[in-house]
Amino acid sequence: MNYRLSISNLSLLLFLMSCNSTYKFTREQASYIMEGDHLAPMRVYKITNHADSIQLRTESTKVKVDPHDKVLTTFIDRLYATVKDSMSLGVGIAAPQVGILKDIIWVQRFDRKDFPFEVYLNPRITDYSEETQPCREGCLSIPDRSDTTYTRSETIMIEYDNMKQNSIKEKVSGFTAVIFQHEIDHLNGILYLDHLKTELSSSKP
Repeated sequence: MNYRLSISNLSLLLFLMSCNSTYKFTREQASYIMEGDHLAPMRVYKITNHADSIQLRTESTKVKVDPHDKVLTTFIDRLYATVKDSMSLGVGIAAPQVGILKDIIWVQRFDRKDFPFEVYLNPRITDYSEETQPCREGCLSIPDRSDTTYTRSETIMIEYDNMKQNSIKEKVSGFTAVIFQHEIDHLNGILYLDHLKTELSSSKP
């Protein structure tokens, strides 16, 4: 048996190792997540702070789903504590809003009984309906402001991972669909203000 790796196989191996490393939390991220009280809310980044604004405009990366990863489970708990905190109560939150550039969001499901909050890992929208809906939007990272957007799709198709390491596809409509669109935008460095600019530009004669 020949144990030598071909250049192509070696390149593939290095690529896969690099991807796996990218999906993990960095040492700095892990340290920030695990410091202090593991159930305490985290600081919400604001666009009124220059350094925060740069972070909010940066795309996040996929996260490695591992239910035994203490850093991941602690971060999920702390992100939930943040969105539920009385000082920043919201209906959704994305990891970049607390300075962690990973594809993780919490969304309040107004389309389900008792309106539960649920966590989604590596979420993405695979299809948008042509039908749109006006919606009043606010953002934990944009203090003291809310606006009506008109370009959010009424129905979307999403794909995501859960902590059981399952990949799931789902159709979502109504206000909950707006929350998903808003939070997934955060993962791509997009704020709802960007949609307002687009709407304003398209409305000009």
